[in-house]
Amino acid sequence: MLLEATDLRVDYGPVTALHGVSIALDAGEMVALIGANGAGKTTLLKALSGLLPLAGGRLTLRSRDISTTPAHERVALGLAHVPEGRGIFPGLSVLDNLELGAYARPRRQRRTLAADISAVLDRFPRLAERRNQAGGTLSGGEQQMLAIGRSLLARPSVLLLDEPSMGLAPKLVASIFQLLTEINAQGTTVLLVEQNAAAALACCRRGYVLELGHVVRSASSATLAADDSVRAAYLGMAGGAISSTPSAS
Repeated sequence: MLLEATDLRVDYGPVTALHGVSIALDAGEMVALIGANGAGKTTLLKALSGLLPLAGGRLTLRSRDISTTPAHERVALGLAHVPEGRGIFPGLSVLDNLELGAYARPRRQRRTLAADISAVLDRFPRLAERRNQAGGTLSGGEQQMLAIGRSLLARPSVLLLDEPSMGLAPKLVASIFQLLTEINAQGTTVLLVEQNAAAALACCRRGYVLELGHVVRSASSATLAADDSVRAAYLGMAGGAISSTPSAS
């Protein structure tokens, strides 16, 4: 298993936000994490990337325990996080934002930085056109491209994405999901948090359902999409309450 979280607990003061969450990602997978607002999806990604400390549980990357490893060291080990709201530096140029994505790369990888930036700009022609423009002047879709492009400069083995389609027009949403599918096809493992559950399940092989800080369902995307309770809660279709009995396929 490439990335494995076992019984993770995260507290915000006296409030427990994650209650013994366990998930696992194998190399090359693209996995969806769906749930309502407040379910703990963003908290889980922050815990995985080291932006929030664990109150309990264990996190391993390639069987190495990284439960207490600082966030910047997790980036160097292969974990990249595209946060909700994009998190770009608005006063810095597109090129400067991209270069910061490589900040934690080992010294031996920095020799290829110029070529890697060129590859990202080739992937995102709009960013190439605006390479000297301040990040804060970009459109929402362009900022999302910049956030994803910046993460790729870290050469991640695991990419954590938090609501990449938020606030984007449908045409741009389709482009973002196509891009994520291409990134995954090139070998990067992806964990996708996405409010658009139908789109997330359509491009991922399997998924987890998070509810009030608990994983309540784990199955293939096809199984989740056909589940009446999941359809009712997240896909806008008729059904009942979500069963708390995990299943996998």
